[in-house]
Amino acid sequence: MKHKIFVNGIKCYAFHGCLPEEGRIGGHYVVDVVLETNFSQAALLDTLADTIDYVDVNRIVIEEMAIRSKLIEHVGQRIVGRLRNELKGISALQLKITKICPPINGDVDSVAISIEA
Repeated sequence: MKHKIFVNGIKCYAFHGCLPEEGRIGGHYVVDVVLETNFSQAALLDTLADTIDYVDVNRIVIEEMAIRSKLIEHVGQRIVGRLRNELKGISALQLKITKICPPINGDVDSVAISIEA
C-alpha cells in the first residue's frame, strides 16, 4: 500500500533572489510538500509516533526559508536534505516552492521549482 502525506500552502515571507533589492524588501512564497511513507501503524493505532508529524515538516520549511539564498533551487535542495535527514520513514518526496510576483520585468503571477527525491 502506498501512503502520502501532503503539507500544502506553507506561506513564508523570505528574502531570496539575485537582486540586492530582494534581500532588503523580500517577497511572498508558498511551499508544498508531498511525502511518501507507510503510515499503516498510525492509521491502525491512532498514534502520532508512527507517522510523520506535520509540525516538523512545517518547522523545517520555515527554518530553511528564513536563510537567504540567491536561488529558490538552492533553498529547495536544503529543505529536501533536512526532510530526508530529520524525518524517518520517507520513501520519496516532492517539494514545490512558488515565488509570488517575482521581479522579472513582466506581468507574471509566480515562478516555481519542483524537486522529486
